[in-house]
Amino acid sequence: MKLRKSAAVAAAIAAFALTATACGGDSGNAGDKPSDASTGKDAPKLPTYTVAKDVSIDSPTLKKAQSAGKIVIGAKNDQPFLGFEDTDRKRSGFDIEIAKMVAADLGFGPDQIQFETVDSNVRETTISKGEVDLYVGTYTINDERKKQVGFAGPYFLAGADLLVRKDDSAVTGPDSLKGKTVCSIKGSTPLQEIKKPKYGAKTVELSKYSECVQQLLNNEVDAVTTDDAILKGYAAQRPTKLKVVGKPFTEEPYGIGMNKDDKALRDAVSDAIEAHEKNGDYKKAYDATLGLSGSTYTEPPALERY
Repeated sequence: MKLRKSAAVAAAIAAFALTATACGGDSGNAGDKPSDASTGKDAPKLPTYTVAKDVSIDSPTLKKAQSAGKIVIGAKNDQPFLGFEDTDRKRSGFDIEIAKMVAADLGFGPDQIQFETVDSNVRETTISKGEVDLYVGTYTINDERKKQVGFAGPYFLAGADLLVRKDDSAVTGPDSLKGKTVCSIKGSTPLQEIKKPKYGAKTVELSKYSECVQQLLNNEVDAVTTDDAILKGYAAQRPTKLKVVGKPFTEEPYGIGMNKDDKALRDAVSDAIEAHEKNGDYKKAYDATLGLSGSTYTEPPALERY
């Protein structure tokens, strides 16, 4: 099933990209606003989520949040169309919408969500310490992480890919990385993959993907690797300077992280994901966020309950 984008949306993205390039000089700024397309009259509209009332779940995490009158959700702040925070501190993106729809089903409106930026290398620690109630930020479910945190989902399936400069014809996929310098972030699954000897790549490890993208724009590295959904957002920011190779070489099922032992909350969050997939909110949110980056809509993966 392919995502339909109007000409107006595409034109808005292109117009923004040209403006951002002009303002940013040759190297550009990897932290620019993702797009003004969402404000166009023909752009897909974000759904609104009905806030559940009198939610009663035997979850220590939820009871703590209810007592505080807010739910604390960890997220990314530098991933265009997924988890982004602009200069006005406004959050936007597909992960942000997933967080809002889940929060609504747990009884929290948008004004009762406290988003906290959490970098990839401290996600497990932050969740385990209870510093966030939920974490929604391109968080791949895997067995090693399940030893430390619980997961609801998956709600999206991505795959590791490569972001390169637009004029680069040498990097055509993971098998062409021998001797090349590839940037990714500490704690990410794509970084662990690309460090395998079979690729022969040199690696640079930074704290944020936006920092890796800046190094790519500055010709300091040859490629950036992470999930294709993330990379497409950066390519949409800089369509005249960057491109995604388009050959995913891993599977990255995104889940919502939480306390490892809070099964009641895990089940409730999975129920919320399923409900919003069925009522159409999921696709509407996708079309108005991640879909604007050029990512083709596909049906969400089956939930894994445990």
